[in-house]
Amino acid sequence: MPKIHAASVADHRAQQRAALLDAARELLAEGDASKVTFAAVARRTGLARNSVYKYFTDRRELLTEVVRQAAPRWTERIHAALAAAGDSPEERVAAYVTAQLEMVRDGEHRIARAGADAQDAAALRAGADSAHRALLDPLVTTLRDLGDDAPLRTARLLQGLVNAATTALEGGDAYEALTERTVRLAVAALRGVTVTP
Repeated sequence: MPKIHAASVADHRAQQRAALLDAARELLAEGDASKVTFAAVARRTGLARNSVYKYFTDRRELLTEVVRQAAPRWTERIHAALAAAGDSPEERVAAYVTAQLEMVRDGEHRIARAGADAQDAAALRAGADSAHRALLDPLVTTLRDLGDDAPLRTARLLQGLVNAATTALEGGDAYEALTERTVRLAVAALRGVTVTP
């Protein structure tokens, strides 16, 4: 029986699975999902390639899980930014926009946007769609609190603006100038659909 370095077999398996996910996340962060093979993940963790199958049935499951696990970190950053913002609509929406563009700047978004073939893209999209829905929740709540009569619709439209800014940032646009312009546009749009207390 192989030697384990944990308190129990269950703990060992959890550690191995986490190591595999970390390796896959690192490979994805480099920007190319095609590099996330079981062989490459096994190499980064020091496991045999066939050992990876004990934890994931295929690459699709592995890729989806990497993105799914990243989602809570993204959502926590959004919640923290909103909690630190003031009570005004402008401050709260500015915090929402800025937090997301900070994550793009910091490389978090590359995990969900890694280049992939059609099959891998579907797996990444499945995880990213769930993450994006979770990201909208705090904005929807904020918009509802501000008197928006269609907060989900407005949140989706504001997220579209953030998505466009993300594309521009990943295309080489300057972070500070782009973030400032995106915040100004989002705040201006907000004024048309909310009731300011």
